[in-house]
Amino acid sequence: MFYLALKNIFYYKGRSIATFLLTLISTMLFIVYVSFMDGTHTAMLEDSLKVYGGAIEIYKKEYRDIGGNEYLIEDVKTITDKLENVPEVESFSSRYETYALLSSKNYSSASMVVGIEPSKEKEISSIALALKDGEFLSDKSTNCIYMGVGLVQKLHVSLGDEVSYIGSASDNSFAADLFKVCGTFKTGAFEFDATTSFISRSYFDELMYAQNKASYITLKLHDINNVDNTNIKITKLLDDNSLESLTWKTLMKTMVEAMEVDSIFGYITLALFVIVIFFVIMIYGFVNISSRTKELGVLRCIGVNRSRLFSLLFWEIFILTTLAMLIATPLGAYICYYFSIYPIVIDGIAEMYKDYGIISDELPMAFDMLTIGWNISLIYLLNIISIIYPFYYIDSFKPIKATKHV
Repeated sequence: MFYLALKNIFYYKGRSIATFLLTLISTMLFIVYVSFMDGTHTAMLEDSLKVYGGAIEIYKKEYRDIGGNEYLIEDVKTITDKLENVPEVESFSSRYETYALLSSKNYSSASMVVGIEPSKEKEISSIALALKDGEFLSDKSTNCIYMGVGLVQKLHVSLGDEVSYIGSASDNSFAADLFKVCGTFKTGAFEFDATTSFISRSYFDELMYAQNKASYITLKLHDINNVDNTNIKITKLLDDNSLESLTWKTLMKTMVEAMEVDSIFGYITLALFVIVIFFVIMIYGFVNISSRTKELGVLRCIGVNRSRLFSLLFWEIFILTTLAMLIATPLGAYICYYFSIYPIVIDGIAEMYKDYGIISDELPMAFDMLTIGWNISLIYLLNIISIIYPFYYIDSFKPIKATKHV
């Protein structure tokens, strides 16, 4: 029946080409759509992590619930030495967070003041890239403060102006100093920009008596999709019951819930897309096969049984689908691969994206051979299923009656 199927494909050239093109276009669109949907979700997560979050963060237990200097990590170097031996970790940095009162000549505002390691922070977050005016901190910066644009507006200060700092050191003693505004940043996250400022740890640690201490340690991974396995590995490596290692899934619970809702709508759209593809293929297959009722009736009259008749239709659709897949798969995969490396960029709206808390105007695709594999497998399955109803329609005719069908 395979050779007869080949002859039929070449005999019915118009129908064969139409089926081939329909499968080719459907497969490519399906691969690209799923890749775009997955890539958008990944980009959404990475953009959120770039602003200030980490894929994994290490805390002393109770710090996130209670806070305060009693729950600071006391020996940062011991932990960071262990993290050097985790190949899944791309980079890491310790942060010292505290809340203080910042004042200009006439205005005051509460602020979260963060002591950071500027050189490492450039590798982990987009704080340096969010620079609006002035300059970012360096590891040797002294009494320089890097402030959010919202906080600058509250205090009515500009570059070079001084702000006074009043807070509590890590030992709960009084801490005060004068800082010069060296740079301002805008991430687009309004609350963050209105309440946050940064100081280099090399200077801040002396003021706060925070040498070798940290509120937490933030980590950037090579692959955020492998965060759970990496976190298990880090927890075992730390081997300290007083510490907890939390992934972005816990730290960004609101974002996770938003992504889950978006995924639900994405899968609904995907299901509708699959249904449309299936019915388009099936309807065309029905028209194609039903128009051959007389031919298939003759085959039944000369002794071709039902199973062999189904085999003939199966081989026809299988050959055409395979040929379409051999072209559609590499083309679709190449499109996904290319736009995963060189994302689509919408010029001119980056600033608008920032105003809504999105720091990138790139629309990447996800390149994953496993995903592409199930995409083409699903199209294969839809094509095979599409011949079942037409076959039973043809089979409902008596062989003699089928030969007289017009």
